[in-house]
Amino acid sequence: MPAKKRKANPARAASTHEAPKSKRTKTTLTQPKPSETDTIPSSQKQSNPIMKNPFTPYPPSKVYRLIEPGPVLLVSTGPPPSPSSDSHQDPNDINLMTIGFHMMLQHSSPPLIAVCIGPWDATYARLKASRECVLAVPSVDMAEVAVDIGNCSADDFGPDDGSSNSNTRAKNKYERFGLKAVPARKVGAPLVATGAGTGEDSEEKEGIIANVECVVEDDTMVERYNLWVLKVVAAWVNEDRMVNGHGTGMFHHRGDGTFRVDGEKVLDLRERMVKWRMFQD
Repeated sequence: MPAKKRKANPARAASTHEAPKSKRTKTTLTQPKPSETDTIPSSQKQSNPIMKNPFTPYPPSKVYRLIEPGPVLLVSTGPPPSPSSDSHQDPNDINLMTIGFHMMLQHSSPPLIAVCIGPWDATYARLKASRECVLAVPSVDMAEVAVDIGNCSADDFGPDDGSSNSNTRAKNKYERFGLKAVPARKVGAPLVATGAGTGEDSEEKEGIIANVECVVEDDTMVERYNLWVLKVVAAWVNEDRMVNGHGTGMFHHRGDGTFRVDGEKVLDLRERMVKWRMFQD
């Protein structure tokens, strides 16, 4: 007898067959770019809001006017070395120049100073030959003289060369500007002075604040940058000014023919500068 066919149960059939798979699409999430305010820590968002730039653009070629390093200096150089011990050195063959580009490189062991002196300066050849000089710090009393020293060349001075004005011209810049060449202790270049008197009666009440004797320590950057690294071998100060605080201060070239003068007020923050006590006397 043929077997009876069972009637299919629709509910059961539905449970035994897989439902058709839906087509999935891949979604890529793009992170929004952080705004300026998102880059600031949340703790600072309220206290330090982004502000509009309050500064005016400034030409990079004139940045030196913003950060002129130190006071105007006079560079004193002595006679070039003699080719032999029998050669005579002219004691009047000394020179001065004015500079504003210089900086301290090292406090001690040894103290180092960098100065910018190029081949367009007569001092360049003298420094290259003798490898020593004196850096003099003039006070603002000498501002006009310092500018005038920089305005003239060593070629304008010297012994009689047969020219029409050689009998009347000064032997050097010291003589031309009424300065005194004082023998240094460790270098052949003279110290610079303006005071009256001679010997034990010499005084320097105004004019030069200090003299620093130097020798060339490193000239490897001269060819590329005209930068000389000098080692300090001796130094002299005008005690009336440096110790007693009398007289006017130093002056700083702003790079455009104007100068800023040190004020009379001294801001004493030695107690506050706890990290730098080793440099305090």
